[in-house]
Amino acid sequence: MSEKATILVQLDTDAQPSVFDRVVAVDAGVQHLFSYGGVSPQTVMPLVHGCIFTRGGKDLARTAIFIGGSDVTAGEAVLSEVKKHLIPQYGLSVSVMLDSNGSNTTAAAAVRAAGRHLDLSSAKSLVLGGTGPVGQRVARLLAKVGGHVRIGSRQKDRAEAVCAVIRAHIPGANIEAVSVSSSTDGPQALGDRNLVVAAGALGVVMLPKKLWTTAKALRVAIDLNGVPPAGIEGIELNDKGVERDGVISYGALGIGGTKMKVHKAAINKLFETNNAVLDIEEIYALALHLQ
Repeated sequence: MSEKATILVQLDTDAQPSVFDRVVAVDAGVQHLFSYGGVSPQTVMPLVHGCIFTRGGKDLARTAIFIGGSDVTAGEAVLSEVKKHLIPQYGLSVSVMLDSNGSNTTAAAAVRAAGRHLDLSSAKSLVLGGTGPVGQRVARLLAKVGGHVRIGSRQKDRAEAVCAVIRAHIPGANIEAVSVSSSTDGPQALGDRNLVVAAGALGVVMLPKKLWTTAKALRVAIDLNGVPPAGIEGIELNDKGVERDGVISYGALGIGGTKMKVHKAAINKLFETNNAVLDIEEIYALALHLQ
């Protein structure tokens, strides 16, 4: 008898399930996609039970769960609840992936790009917009590999809160919050940094060209804003390892190709077993092995 069809159950914390995530799932080869919007921890249990009590044995590996939506914190809460309702001791489990707002796959692609040019274990980085979904994940990955990370935000208390969360995941993380709310903050925050990643809100120039082109230590600049104007002024959307004023630059589309490969690889990974949990570290490990 042939293998059962693959089923991806999309649990989206937003009212409307993400079209982007649905298209990528189809392009990754998923045969059936069940999409649910407005998912919260309170509504998770019957959805999970529908996954684990319908197939048995090796066929459970043909069903998987994808958690998305625009709110990373909400996605993490749903992931935590999903894991509570799996019953792995009896083999009743399916693989699960978290990628709220594309944060894990985008961050993995960005940090992989930076690692092509820098020793990340000793890198000094500045993550602008580090309180947003992608910025948080970028900062967490960079802290995990051992470098010194600054999280820049217009509201320093929000950056401090993100630092606390990262330290909870990575005890001893070398990370600090800095304010970037005034014109004098930028040069100080950029200071001795050799890597800057902009992951802030759309339509906001976070780093003027006159600042980063005069930063003597800077070696790599990555702008993840896909909607003009650029988050890092002077970097183009299609930049992919382009040298600009002595700095290796990446734009959102330059990172986007790798992000899409990572996203599809992670979805395919879900159907290899029935017990994988793909969060930021696992997705980054996949990114490192891509060609």
